[in-house]
Amino acid sequence: MVRSTWSRPAPGPRPPIAHEPISWFGGSSCGYASLVLTGIGGEARTAAITLITDAFLVRGTIQTRHRRITDMLNAADHDFLVLTNATFEEFGSTGQAIQADFAQVNLGAVLFGVADEPVEATPELRVPKVSELALISIPPFTVTGHIHLMPGRDLHEALQDLMGRFIPVTDATYWSDRVGEARTSALIAAVNHSRAQILAPHREIDPWAGLDRGAAAGAPAHGPSGASSTAASSPRPSDPAWPDTDRPA
Repeated sequence: MVRSTWSRPAPGPRPPIAHEPISWFGGSSCGYASLVLTGIGGEARTAAITLITDAFLVRGTIQTRHRRITDMLNAADHDFLVLTNATFEEFGSTGQAIQADFAQVNLGAVLFGVADEPVEATPELRVPKVSELALISIPPFTVTGHIHLMPGRDLHEALQDLMGRFIPVTDATYWSDRVGEARTSALIAAVNHSRAQILAPHREIDPWAGLDRGAAAGAPAHGPSGASSTAASSPRPSDPAWPDTDRPA
């Protein structure tokens, strides 16, 4: 039996890879992670943000891939945001504002954030909803505007399905009589759901409704004993036991 002397040739060098390798940590600009993040939120950018807390009006900027203020707040990685070039103005204060290069703002203390930059919804991510005028009580502030609910159900059921850490209120107006903040308008307010009471539909009522104000205003005043002032001012009847000249005062 003759044994073959043929052997497999040694492998040569591999040809160069035609495409750029993926980098997950910022090496390649076409890495998959970068493409995914770009597709969902867009390129990172500096965005101005205004937050209202219990005591302060806070302004600053953040780095974000999101365009809508509700997404900026709901997609936060932590229970706080770190703002750059932050300014804190205390409500009802006549003193100077406080400025900081950086500020960590607790989202649990944020009542709502406001934005005045119009943002068009991405067509492929658009969800059809119906708007409902509502009043949101979030002490010490009141916010009015349109909330957006799922269609095809009554308002009671739609409010049960209204979820999210921060919910959008469009064409918003907010004010606070308690801290002396006048009415201010904003294209959108992102309201802290855990701090809010949502009233829809709402109407203002007159606490004096059903009462006769005229009769109440014209009623005679009564003293502590229940007698009217007219009776109290009437002359004292004469007493035959005392002559008029000797009667004590």
